Amino acid sequence: MSLRLRLLTGMLSASILAFPALAADQKSLQIVVSKSEQSLALYENGEIIATSKISSGKAGHETPSGIFSILEKRKYHESNIYSAAPMPFMQRLTWSGIALHEGKVPNYPASHGCVRLPSKFAQSLFGQTDRGVHVIITGAPVSLRFVQHPALFQPRDDSDDGKLLLSDVELRPATFDTALGSVEVAVNERTNAIKPTVREKQSAPLRILITRRGEREKVMDIQSLLTRLGFDAGTADGYTGEMTISAINGFKRWKGMKTTGPLLTDAFTRALYQSAGEDHAPSGQIMVRQDFKPLFEAPVDIKDPNIALGTHFFEAVSVDRDSGHAEWNGMTLENHLPAAARKRLGITEAEAPGGFDQLSAVLDRIDIPGDIRERIEEELSTGSSITVSDLSHAMETGQGTDFITVTKEGPV
Repeated sequence: MSLRLRLLTGMLSASILAFPALAADQKSLQIVVSKSEQSLALYENGEIIATSKISSGKAGHETPSGIFSILEKRKYHESNIYSAAPMPFMQRLTWSGIALHEGKVPNYPASHGCVRLPSKFAQSLFGQTDRGVHVIITGAPVSLRFVQHPALFQPRDDSDDGKLLLSDVELRPATFDTALGSVEVAVNERTNAIKPTVREKQSAPLRILITRRGEREKVMDIQSLLTRLGFDAGTADGYTGEMTISAINGFKRWKGMKTTGPLLTDAFTRALYQSAGEDHAPSGQIMVRQDFKPLFEAPVDIKDPNIALGTHFFEAVSVDRDSGHAEWNGMTLENHLPAAARKRLGITEAEAPGGFDQLSAVLDRIDIPGDIRERIEEELSTGSSITVSDLSHAMETGQGTDFITVTKEGPV
């Protein structure tokens, strides 16, 4: 059966389709759920191959919108929240209780927050997905489309003898505070030059988040720059402890600045960056996860930081390392920022530019350092994804998750 015929059949019947059997490292699956249409679309390698009706959360128990991935799969599961209610063919999206699963599917929202699926579709979908497959839930209907842009990562040849398999860029703590605890990665670790072996299979997909810098990242940079200049600020952990405060005040005395009043002023930051030979403080941060764990993070620049980025999702649906080419698709998600968040982030223009093509417009504004780009492109594989958002990851992000981005529909 041709792909076009399969697509037409799925749209007409909203039922199970035959899934093509592809090699695991060649198949990219994505699931898109529309709450307004009470429907689900399954994408394979960038094309819709199946659709189904669904039932999302009813009033008072709304299903959250955003970018999720499958964290856990169980053929049979009982709810820990709602009196051991059965959840066959459960595919978990958050550790707080949101999942895809088999259930009653009327033509309206009826669940307690999960996405219910018809029995046969739930069973078939369960058999085709793996942990890590992205599930995108939106209010208004949206669709993924192919994207071409020079800023999107392309696979890099890493077969040169003696080449570092990983960048020796300085790594800094990546701590994500969540209701589940904290996750940390080591700092200042360098890989030794080793002779690479033949790549037998693609690496696990990378999960990349590009967002605005928070206070923690700003303090981390200040600590690193102070230490570089000879003022021991301690570990670059983003917290202004005694050593950091002492180093800041030492720098201020060196520059004839007041040591009373606010600790981190704009004048202090400008003087510090100038003394360290840096043009300006970076406005963005790139964070990378792999196998549900933090890998590394680094500063990036965002052009026109006073203008909102919006929320966007990209995924590499095909990576051919031999040709050095990757195909990407993506979508823009509705996500309204509260006024307080806009003020905190310095956003004066809430409308992201680009009109219909916001995906290209946001990629035009992000400047990723060459060493960071190189490291990502050496590990790029089919299924790797990028989320761009003004707000950082949700509190659901933590141990055993990819980046989870929760979005808000309508003014807040």
